[in-house]
Amino acid sequence: MSNLAEADVASTKRQRPKIVFTGTVGAGKTTALKAISDIAPVTTDVRASEDEVAAIKDNTTVAMDYGHLVLASGVKVDLYATPGQERFSFMWEILGRNSAGLILLSDASRPNPIEDFRFFWQRFQPIVKSAPVVVGLTKTDCQSPELVEALQDQIRRDIPGAGAMAVDARNAVDMKKLVFSLLLRIDPALLR
Repeated sequence: MSNLAEADVASTKRQRPKIVFTGTVGAGKTTALKAISDIAPVTTDVRASEDEVAAIKDNTTVAMDYGHLVLASGVKVDLYATPGQERFSFMWEILGRNSAGLILLSDASRPNPIEDFRFFWQRFQPIVKSAPVVVGLTKTDCQSPELVEALQDQIRRDIPGAGAMAVDARNAVDMKKLVFSLLLRIDPALLR
């Protein structure tokens, strides 16, 4: 890639970075976008048709959700959320392309949140390539503080340098902290 092309890519990331939220069904991806987007998010939720999904929630994302966040600097950050079901994994690749960073939401109330985290991390690693990653542990109120700390430690061991924090996907302050943590890894100048 020429220096000019590299400068164009870097400039595009600063001007309008794309962040992708991913994770299991029910981890809080759509909820997070609704909490922080400066516009009413565009969603593709439909009534859950699979028993396994319907047991968790009434509606599920089948293509993507989209919103955006305008920073104090005036930079607009595009926010995309993937479907959580593997049968819609073709959308993971589409949404992951040209992303500046990845937010992986891991539902701590599931039977094996570390296994869920590792599954999505492995699937997204080639898609986001060298983009930074932060992990938000949702539904931690259902777990002991010791288990949550153990989950955070394991995630940090699996992805050195990745942030891992307990968040409530419904809480705009929590979700903005997670997004800002990722933006600092993408380009600290975005938050100036």
